[in-house]
Amino acid sequence: MLGEQFINMTIVHLLWIDVTDALITQDTVCDPTLYSNVYYVPSLSDIMDCRTFYGQPRSTSSTIVLLPADPCDSEVEDLSDPDDGENEDFVPPRSIDLPPPSKKSRNRNRLVEVSSDLNQTPSPPAKSRKTKWVKKDIPTFTLPEPVFELPELVQTPFLYFKKLFTDQMIVHITEHTNLYSVQQTGTSINTTAAEIEVFLSVLLYMGVFEFPSLEDYWACESRFPPVADTMSVKRFKLLRRYVHFNDNFQMEGCPDRFHKIRPLFDMFREQCLLIPPTNRQSVDEVMVAYKGTRAGKLRQYIQNKPDKWGFKVFCRGSDSGIIHDFILYQGSTTFFNIQEEEHAHLGLKDLLLGAKVVSILCNTIVHKEATVVFYDNFFTSFNLVKTLHTNLGLRSVGTVRVNRTGGATLMSDKEMVKRGRGFVDFRSSEGVVAVKWFDNKCVTLLSNAYGVEPLSSVKRYTKEAQQKVDVPCPSIVLAYNQAMGGIDLSDMLVHLYKTPMKSRRWYLPLFGYIIDVSIVNAWLMYKRDCSILKQKPMPLKKFRLSVAATLKGADKVPARVGRPPGAKHKPQVRRPNPRVLHPTQEVRYDGVGHWPTFGTQRGRCNLCKSGVSRWRCSKCGDGKLFLCLNNKNQCFVAYHQR
Repeated sequence: MLGEQFINMTIVHLLWIDVTDALITQDTVCDPTLYSNVYYVPSLSDIMDCRTFYGQPRSTSSTIVLLPADPCDSEVEDLSDPDDGENEDFVPPRSIDLPPPSKKSRNRNRLVEVSSDLNQTPSPPAKSRKTKWVKKDIPTFTLPEPVFELPELVQTPFLYFKKLFTDQMIVHITEHTNLYSVQQTGTSINTTAAEIEVFLSVLLYMGVFEFPSLEDYWACESRFPPVADTMSVKRFKLLRRYVHFNDNFQMEGCPDRFHKIRPLFDMFREQCLLIPPTNRQSVDEVMVAYKGTRAGKLRQYIQNKPDKWGFKVFCRGSDSGIIHDFILYQGSTTFFNIQEEEHAHLGLKDLLLGAKVVSILCNTIVHKEATVVFYDNFFTSFNLVKTLHTNLGLRSVGTVRVNRTGGATLMSDKEMVKRGRGFVDFRSSEGVVAVKWFDNKCVTLLSNAYGVEPLSSVKRYTKEAQQKVDVPCPSIVLAYNQAMGGIDLSDMLVHLYKTPMKSRRWYLPLFGYIIDVSIVNAWLMYKRDCSILKQKPMPLKKFRLSVAATLKGADKVPARVGRPPGAKHKPQVRRPNPRVLHPTQEVRYDGVGHWPTFGTQRGRCNLCKSGVSRWRCSKCGDGKLFLCLNNKNQCFVAYHQR
């Protein structure tokens, strides 16, 4: 009996079952509550049979082994014969003492159910399923053309600007500027919304006409009238010193590190989301220049950007350059305002930083099924492409790094170079295609919207032929190049005429960025409407100057015009036929401060073009606009009426 028990114990160990107590056969009477599972172990005759060993199965009886759920529950009577239990004085022999299993072996050695047939080996533990890639292209997604509402007419630049930089934002700046001045000095600077608009007008002028220093706009030698005649240098510096956007005393314990500028960004973001987008959206990062040290770790460094030091802003925009949404990067607290429901809906738990940014920015897209999103290799991964399509219904395209392709078995760079310029290798899996194309270098892309076909050609210069030749190019590369430049276009337009906001206060450059993006977005909206109505648009510089002129003149009494104090008298040089600067429509028809002034000099009327008058408007054209005002012609009245 003991020999058979020892043999059965050996068989169990050969099958990697961790037995620490005893083995019990079918004939043993035991308490079934002590055992949690039943395992089938082949009998000794099956093991010793050569025919079964070499693959010929035999139907034989098998031995059932009962193993306790807890080895400590096993007792010595498990090894006794059935007859031994009838004698109360019988003391059963103890089994061979085995050392208790270690903690590691307890966790590692798990009990599995083994079939009685030797042909069926124990099933291995479940492994993570690998993605299977095949050499197959995906069909190209037919992207519908965007349809925009037909405007009745092209509005003025000032109205386009007001759609983004609203009156609510100006009132907010006014209130918090007065509050901040009281908190700092005990007295308010008593600014108004109209004065803040004039302050913005001066900043817009300074973005176009850049002087070496701030005081040069008011200096006698380099005086700039559109700025110097609008606001004194002392008042401008005072407003610039105390301009503020949030209450510092209510921000204690706030996880938002951009709390000083956050309210203004939130209001501006709401207006950007209202702009009708195109069907090709791109996500990229923008640097707002700042070289100071007062922002701490909010200041980032990116080597390949024009502004290497500054604040990192993740933006989503159309291929036309309009910015629709953005996220201010602040490290671990970047997504502090994301709710748990949105976090679970987007599946952000297992995503990297770049994938989280793309998912959150794309969640605000209105028509997701008819939109394709483009991004670069900082964001792209196989999981992101699948997550966007599963959770949001979005298709996307992006360049990808080698370790984020999801295991796509593509050719190496050396093999691609040997095949020659223009060679394409691709693999697809689960509706996602990985394409590798060799141009000057090898580039890899992931997409579920565009594939390889149809192939086209691009012009490339070769040294051997000393001319440009056609190089095969997959459709995914052309689509990426056409749609990915929206954020870069906006950044380029912002840098053309940038608002000067260098300051020790780190959040002022972000305020300047809001002003510049408002101008650029407004100009692109104006340009889109001109294209629909087939009108010629004005350039960005003229658009910005028109907004600046309207901000300082609309619904405001004209500033007192005169020589600055301390300026030497210079004889006036008479210019033949001086060119008069006509006011914008908002200034011309506002009905505020338009007074006729009489002078000795005569000039041609700017309305009827045939009359000569000595009467001028005190507000229009900086007080130099002549208009007829007599019994025959009332051009002054007609000029200021719609």
